[in-house]
Amino acid sequence: MALTWENILVGFAAFIAVFMVLVISFYSIILVISVFQLRKEYLLNRNQTFDEYMNESFAKPVSIIVPAYNEEAGIVASVRSLLSIDYPSFEIIVVNDGSKDDTIEKMMTHYQMKEINPAVRKQVETKAVKKVYKSAYLPNLFLIDKENGGKADALNAGINFSHFPYFCSLDGDSVLERDAFLKVMKPILDSDGEVIASSGSIRIANGCEIQDGNILKVGLAREPLVIMQIIEYLRAFLMGRIGLSRHNLLLIVSGAFGVFSKQWVIDAGGYKTNTVGEDMELVVRLHRLIRDKKQKKKIVYVPDPVCWTEVPESPTYLRRQRRRWHRGLFESLWTHRKMTFNPRYGPIGFISFPYFWIVEFLGPIVELLGYIYVVISLFLGGIYLEFAILIFLLSCLYGSLFSMAAVLLEEWSLRKFPKISDLIKLFFFSLTETLWYRPLTVFWRCEGIWQLVKGDTSWGEMKRKGVSG
Repeated sequence: MALTWENILVGFAAFIAVFMVLVISFYSIILVISVFQLRKEYLLNRNQTFDEYMNESFAKPVSIIVPAYNEEAGIVASVRSLLSIDYPSFEIIVVNDGSKDDTIEKMMTHYQMKEINPAVRKQVETKAVKKVYKSAYLPNLFLIDKENGGKADALNAGINFSHFPYFCSLDGDSVLERDAFLKVMKPILDSDGEVIASSGSIRIANGCEIQDGNILKVGLAREPLVIMQIIEYLRAFLMGRIGLSRHNLLLIVSGAFGVFSKQWVIDAGGYKTNTVGEDMELVVRLHRLIRDKKQKKKIVYVPDPVCWTEVPESPTYLRRQRRRWHRGLFESLWTHRKMTFNPRYGPIGFISFPYFWIVEFLGPIVELLGYIYVVISLFLGGIYLEFAILIFLLSCLYGSLFSMAAVLLEEWSLRKFPKISDLIKLFFFSLTETLWYRPLTVFWRCEGIWQLVKGDTSWGEMKRKGVSG
């Protein structure tokens, strides 16, 4: 019996080690692709001016849709930031999704909103719209007041009202860099319709100095949780999304900052309101529609255009966010599960879907079991301890070293952090990821899986301090 258990434990440890080696190998390939692609983008951007894209006859107008639910802390500053962007033709549509705070009052007072009665073609279903307003002195600023239906429903209401062929989904607490739209629209303008969605990088505003909706000074927050999220975002965007986007394998366009072809989104049915991961689900559905129509369209990620947003500073709210994200991931994958290993969907079915199923969704379960094995092996000793050391070293490579590489990529290319001390701090914290932050997020994501098993569909309240300054 002892021998049997020994074989089981050793085999289990070997499975975890092999799994981590495969994941590390995949991420290493993604890292190499990202390094070359990021450097190529950096050199192009450094030597290029965007004057031609400011020509109204060349640039395509964009509708910026800002769903807002209880965003009184930052909505005025976010709109102010949008009003100052460098782009020739755009409109801003703030959708008040039944807020219970003073979001609508802040907008009404600050921007002198007056009620209008426009003719709206309802192309996607939404909750009832109560009233529509337009600024008395800003002809491109609108406010929709509607019944609460969730973020996806608010975006659908904005799509119905929008006047332009492209729209941007933007969180209500976001602050854009002035040239962000020029850069995120560049692939769309250059592709002559081939690119139907484009997204930029999301960076963390906590710790930055913001005034009148503009980033005056980039800095780091003091909270270790926020610092680790900065590193995590660098890793996700500068490594994961660049590598996948290079071969049109991207399944996520961040809901915080992404531009879409309105007609393609309408053809796909708009945003689904019965999922907590509406942004990923829409992108997967667009890929499916592209293949079903047998058209050569692309969904891309551009690393340079940056949108700054607030992240949770407390473990309570970060935990809720990560559990919700993981549930949203499963819902998107499960809804479109027939795409997995389906030859009809090409590399999306054979690379993207297996990656998101195995690494992103099931990976946290394997990692959690690995942490449990390491703890148990400390008491068992012998060969178990040897395997535990191997798993721990692989975990460091999988976690900390890739995060360190992401920090180096940031300094090598985009250089958004002006202080050397900030980069050193980021580099130091990335070394500690495996010891505390990654186990926390792994556990929270596993909790999200447990919520799926229980049928828990709660969103979870998220409190914001606001990014205004």
